[in-house]
Amino acid sequence: MNRMKQIPFTVPTQATLTRRMERGSSEEFRSQSGGLSEPTSPLNVKRPSVEIPGAYALGSIDPSLYKIVDEDDDYEIPLDHIGRVWFAVEYERETEKLLVTLMKAKNLPTRQYGNNSSCDPFIRLYLMPDERRYLQSKFKKKTCNPKFEESFVFQVSYRSLQDRVLKITVYDVDRHRRHNVIGHALYPLKDHGAESNERLVIWRDLEREVTESTADKGELLVALCYNNHLERLTVGVLEARDLKYENQPSDTYVKVCVLVQNKVLKTKKTEVLKKTDSPNYNESFTLKLPVTSLDAASLSLTIMQHSSGHKDKIIGRVILGSFMFARGKELDHWNEMVANQRDQVTQWHGLV
Repeated sequence: MNRMKQIPFTVPTQATLTRRMERGSSEEFRSQSGGLSEPTSPLNVKRPSVEIPGAYALGSIDPSLYKIVDEDDDYEIPLDHIGRVWFAVEYERETEKLLVTLMKAKNLPTRQYGNNSSCDPFIRLYLMPDERRYLQSKFKKKTCNPKFEESFVFQVSYRSLQDRVLKITVYDVDRHRRHNVIGHALYPLKDHGAESNERLVIWRDLEREVTESTADKGELLVALCYNNHLERLTVGVLEARDLKYENQPSDTYVKVCVLVQNKVLKTKKTEVLKKTDSPNYNESFTLKLPVTSLDAASLSLTIMQHSSGHKDKIIGRVILGSFMFARGKELDHWNEMVANQRDQVTQWHGLV
């Protein structure tokens, strides 16, 4: 059997991207949600999305560059199976670009029993914890086994890569043009070997509901206070409880990052506390945050496991912020802080 010739694939240089953007503003359009889309593919197929700074679609690819063995197509289908998706991930550390290639999906559910063409799927890509913005594939017609062969680029710094999770959500468009969720798949980027610039081909079975947290990692008590006259945000990192370590309790500290539109504005760290699963940090940080940035701001608190002579590891994190970045208790905490300015608002949050 002849071996397939391997053809390297690299993210286009900035000069190439600049030439693409110089074609004109027709490559951008406004979606129904009012956001500005990513540049469209060279075929000028316009697809709705919500603007992500530095993220865009590369459009269709030559499938021979990403050819995978089809022998895994005939896998044993588990009970309650709702499909499987194949994709490739590559991180270019020099340019801090994350390349995601959607390859195909198999065995998606059909709307009509016995009719394998009664499904019109498409896919949205999210970089969690940001669930409000996404990049989107082209629509595929009348197939439960779509081939996408599209690539997308996210601009994400190396230091924040470990805090991000790639979320793939597959939709079906019914005859009334409603977008119905089929299922989701997660790929934590902390599992990706970003140092090697290696492209990995991955498959995941779709799940109806997913969470970034695979286990109970503990909780963190956080205090927030915002002074609108001074445009000052005060973050209190008070204590943690029931932290889960890989082996035994280790030294820990908390890294606090304030971001505006996913760009890091300021980073602070607590003191390192000695081995305990319920550390009392009792530290506060004051950060400048304009009133006009409140709706575009988020706060990341990451508990780090510290070991001398080894790379610090993430135990878990909490993301607080506006509706663009947070949900549930984390969003409620932020909104309560904004509504009760100059009052300290304290809540426990589960780590993810």
